[in-house]
Amino acid sequence: MIDLYYSPTPNGLKLRLFLEESGLAHRIVPVQLSAGEQFAPEFLAISPNNKIPAIVDHAPRDGGEPVAVFESGAILLYLAEKTGLLLPEDARARLEVTQWLFWQMAGLGPMAGQAGHFRVYAPEPLPYAIERYTQEVKRLYGVLDRHLADRAYLGGDTYSIADIACYPWIVPHAGLGQDLAATPHLQRWFQSIAARPATQRVYAGIDDPYTKAPVLSEEARKVLFNQGATSAKS
Repeated sequence: MIDLYYSPTPNGLKLRLFLEESGLAHRIVPVQLSAGEQFAPEFLAISPNNKIPAIVDHAPRDGGEPVAVFESGAILLYLAEKTGLLLPEDARARLEVTQWLFWQMAGLGPMAGQAGHFRVYAPEPLPYAIERYTQEVKRLYGVLDRHLADRAYLGGDTYSIADIACYPWIVPHAGLGQDLAATPHLQRWFQSIAARPATQRVYAGIDDPYTKAPVLSEEARKVLFNQGATSAKS
C-alpha cells in the first residue's frame, strides 16, 4: 500500500496519473496547502522540503520498514522501478526517458510555475516577470514540439513517466499564456494523453489552478507565498 500525500497541483497530479495507470494500491492523504498543513511536523518527517507530493511505501521491495520518498521526479522513478511499469528496461530507452523526466523537473515545472504565479497570483502585475516567464514557457513548449515531431511520446513509441511528468504542466497552457495550436506536435501528444482513461479519471472535477485560480485570503497568501526558513522548520 502506498500513502500519497497530495494536493491537486501539477506535481501532485503526476503521482495520481502514475497510480491510476499502474493500478498500484494506494491511499490518498490530502494536504491542505493554504491551511499550512505542509508545515506540520508529521509531514516534514516525510517531506523535509515541506512540499507535496510525498509518499510512504508500506511494502517496499526489500521487505523492510516503510520507505518515505519526496520530490515528484524521485517518486516517479521509485514507483516505476518498484513496479517495472512506465520505464523501459533497455538502457538507451531508459536514458531517453530519464533525461526528459529531469528536464521537466529542472525546467518546465519551475518556469511554468513562475509564469503562473506572476500571471495569476502576484498581488500586482509585474510586466517584466510576466513577459520573462511566459516567453520561457513558450520556448520550452517549442522544445517539446520539436522533440515530438517524429515520435508518439517523449521516450519514443511507449508512454512513460516522462510523459506523466510533463503532461500536468501542459494542462494549464491557456492560463500560462500559451496556444497549443502553435505547437502541433505537442498538441497531438497532449490530446492523446488527455484521451487516456486513467487521465480522464484523475482529472475529473479538477480545476486548472491558473485559469480558475481560487480567491485567496491574506492569511492563505502568506502561508503559500511568504514562508521563510523559520516557517519551514516549525
